[in-house]
Amino acid sequence: MEAIEELKPERAEPLASGLAVAQGVFYVGTGVWPIVHLRSFEAVTGPKLEGWLVKTVGAIIAVIGGTLLTAGLRRRTSPEVMLLAAGSAASLAAVDVIYSPQRISPVYLLDAVAEGVLITGWCLAAARAWKRRGPQPPPPRYTSPEDAAGFPT
Repeated sequence: MEAIEELKPERAEPLASGLAVAQGVFYVGTGVWPIVHLRSFEAVTGPKLEGWLVKTVGAIIAVIGGTLLTAGLRRRTSPEVMLLAAGSAASLAAVDVIYSPQRISPVYLLDAVAEGVLITGWCLAAARAWKRRGPQPPPPRYTSPEDAAGFPT
């Protein structure tokens, strides 16, 4: 029986871990805020028609933040965590920029700036990780039992 190599997560560099912690704290705080006190959240961001929807989005943002915070504190910012972080920031920034002039409070443009800083940081962290990784050898070619026995395919 063939042994399978166990994949171990790489230790994150300080930039990625720090970004994950900072974004995690930011997202947990802003995500939990409308759940805990919707009235003060609306005082800053403007009135909302659907309180349940604001709380639902807040819960999702808080879960993303908790995931990023945990990954950052454990120094385990895998490519998947980096994609979650940058993708979440880009999605929220897009909503802020597209809807702020028309439908939502201009205060969301401040959030777009913060998201832009996070996106820039994640791009830099990804570039550093890519550079540190260096060139990778091609994956081993799989040989089926039929190929090994010389059967035509």
